[in-house]
Amino acid sequence: MSTSTTPTNAALFERSQRVIPGGVNSSIRAFKAVGGTPYLVARAEGPYIWDVEGNRYIDLVQSYGAIILGHAHPAITAAVSAAATRGTSYGAPTEGEMLLAEAIVARVRSVEMVRLMSSGTEATSTAVRLARGYTGRDRIVIFHGNFHGATDALLAAGGSGVATLGLPGTAGVPAAAVENTLVVPYNAVPVLDERVAAVFVEPVAANMGVVAPTAGFLAGLRAECDRVGALLVFDEVITGFRLGAGGAQAKYDIDADLTTYGKVIGGGLPIGAVGGRRAIMETLSPIGNVFQSGTLSGNPLATAAGRTALELLTPDVYVELMARTRHLSALMRDACVAAGLAAQFPVVGTLAGMFFGDGDAPTNFAEAKTTDERAFRTFFHAMLREGVALAPGAYEALFVGVAHADDVIEAIGAATERAAAATVAELVAT
Repeated sequence: MSTSTTPTNAALFERSQRVIPGGVNSSIRAFKAVGGTPYLVARAEGPYIWDVEGNRYIDLVQSYGAIILGHAHPAITAAVSAAATRGTSYGAPTEGEMLLAEAIVARVRSVEMVRLMSSGTEATSTAVRLARGYTGRDRIVIFHGNFHGATDALLAAGGSGVATLGLPGTAGVPAAAVENTLVVPYNAVPVLDERVAAVFVEPVAANMGVVAPTAGFLAGLRAECDRVGALLVFDEVITGFRLGAGGAQAKYDIDADLTTYGKVIGGGLPIGAVGGRRAIMETLSPIGNVFQSGTLSGNPLATAAGRTALELLTPDVYVELMARTRHLSALMRDACVAAGLAAQFPVVGTLAGMFFGDGDAPTNFAEAKTTDERAFRTFFHAMLREGVALAPGAYEALFVGVAHADDVIEAIGAATERAAAATVAELVAT
């Protein structure tokens, strides 16, 4: 009779559900979209995570893009450890937050000032308030399939028309919260009027399977915002410092008025930021009339980790990451083709997506929603059995990082061959 006290994923998840709604502290971590029981992570290193049962997985989630150098990178852990010895939070200004702000300003030409906060959602929420306060207008324009965090005004779903005033995208968001939110199709430049305060856009849509901006889309948004005096806001929480040092703005040579950041700039710790032109940013309190505050904003551990991450992300690193991402996409595509599984793995710089189905890669949310979610669910679990962890949702990105060396990429390719064959067999059988 075994006396082992090693916990299981199932037992710990059942226990978590008693005290945490759904057993998770972020809805997207649940396996609701794919079925089954989530693994609970015990530790991570480099490209790998281990669950509480000791199973090792190659991790393509990478904290949804926050981890770019690899888990527990020695330079990051050293920076965090050193910062922690000096205290973990002060409620007062620090040199570290200034240095991180300077590092961001130095890398992004449209950003002249930065306000740090604690999450991407807080950053987009602040950007909404700032855009309205600066312009004196109320209306916000967003795009179908873009995700900007859990901000009420941006949690809107489109109605029955091609371009409609938003409907609440979730229970708990009153109609009044989105009555000034216009939802329009991605990759189509809307006609604006003088009621619009700002257009919010993911310059690369990384929450619907990675959809690239079509030629002229971002430039068209810039021109249309300029025409009516609206602000162009780039949500670069994912693309910022992942596509390159200047993010999507440098890649596509388009300057935003405001930019929101998160993930990479915290080196794996909680952080968010809004950056933009000086005239707009100085509208924020305490020098302007748009209020923003946060007890843990500019946290010294997060700023230390973020500065270290940005210092290590040299141009050569981005070149290597782009090459590895293309290689991964090709291996996974070829494995699926060989198995007879209709799937595409579109690439934009260092981001790769997944789309299950025939035809061209999606260019908007309506096309992205045609992905075969049943095929994805089956493939997801097949990959997990092969030791590769994907995000448990059909519209998430694959995040390749510095720790995904060539042998790791090849291992993912081999796992995809087996998983694709298993997926086809299961789909045919059922």
